[in-house]
Amino acid sequence: MRLYNSQSQTVELFVPRGEPVTIYVCGITPYDTTHVGHAFTYVMADVLIRYLEWSGHTVRYVQNVTDIDDDILRRAAEVGEPWDRLGNRWTAHFIRDMQQLNVRPPDYFPRATSAIPQIIESVQALLEAGLAYESGGSVYYHVAANPHFGRLSHLPPDQMLEIANERGNRPDDPHKLDPLDFVLWQAQAPGEPAWDSPWGPGRPGWHIECSTLAHTYLGATLDLHGGGSDLIFPHHECEIAQLEPLTGAHPFVRCWFHTAMVRHQGEKMSKSLGNLVMVRDLLQTVSADALRLYLAGHHYRREWSFEEAELDPAARLAQQLAAAASLPSDENSPPLETAHFRERFRQAMDDDLNTPAALDVLVDLATTIQTAAGCNVAPAQAELAGLAGVFGLRLHAGDIEARVRSGWAAHLRNFPVEESR
Repeated sequence: MRLYNSQSQTVELFVPRGEPVTIYVCGITPYDTTHVGHAFTYVMADVLIRYLEWSGHTVRYVQNVTDIDDDILRRAAEVGEPWDRLGNRWTAHFIRDMQQLNVRPPDYFPRATSAIPQIIESVQALLEAGLAYESGGSVYYHVAANPHFGRLSHLPPDQMLEIANERGNRPDDPHKLDPLDFVLWQAQAPGEPAWDSPWGPGRPGWHIECSTLAHTYLGATLDLHGGGSDLIFPHHECEIAQLEPLTGAHPFVRCWFHTAMVRHQGEKMSKSLGNLVMVRDLLQTVSADALRLYLAGHHYRREWSFEEAELDPAARLAQQLAAAASLPSDENSPPLETAHFRERFRQAMDDDLNTPAALDVLVDLATTIQTAAGCNVAPAQAELAGLAGVFGLRLHAGDIEARVRSGWAAHLRNFPVEESR
């Protein structure tokens, strides 16, 4: 299989180090979910993981929950709800959306706050390595002390600062040595939740949460790390800067897998712009199969715009595939040959996860089944169901997969506050 690696900016041969294949995908900040942009990232990661499993690999998959963050605290204050209850409520909302979309659950779904001791150890180690400094009760990463900073994003420093400022950086923080330095441990502000640390009460910075969780669950080197392309800088760049000097393992990630942004009404779909299209609303009018087909009809790293009218063709395609899979078959006739469909499917998926081309194979196979005469189509229908399963489609089976239901239900128990709306 060949995949685009954001760090090398080339399509490379993706060969896992061994079994299981280790994958980390950055999860939600739970204060308002799940929009189509979220769904695109997690469905495309799901398709990749399902394809690896279909190809015979085992996968160890981690997705985090950023349950403490400036945005969560801001939203909690706006709605008058405790920050942890707000986070639990929206995480439960997200989990139910993933169940309805038949998305394979991660093997581990940890909260950022579950790793506070490990985060403090990482921050202390960065201080001892001369890559961080304490100031005003906070600890900052000193970007200038790392000559390799920028290897992932390939951005010049002035562009780094501009983008970082758009994504939560506080360039005017008087405790910083440089505006681009980022917080590893943030001193407690009045009324904020806090944990004890050697530098006083506070909470972890955003970037140190993911690098610590990835290292804790998957080790010093990951086969693949995913997320939206807006995380390349600063989030993923900072993850590399934090972890590689501590572990001595290079690279931290062997392949960076980033999904493109989804646009709507001429802008990137985002909470801040208020142009969100929510998955739960769409699932009131279209099936999960139709929505997954619509998403997978776009290549994972090409930006696209949501158009509601395009859901109708996806719904018709879902119906065609289900109809082909449920046709009666004459078992006394010669079987319909399907090996070439399977090979075309594999070639498409091995070509940088070319899901649009792979879906064309499913359409051709379904059409062949529907127009076959004098053939036993049962084996071809089984093949269609298997290939559709790589896309998380249920076809005539209808219900979500047992492992999807039970796996997400187990994670849901760790977020006990029920949704209030």
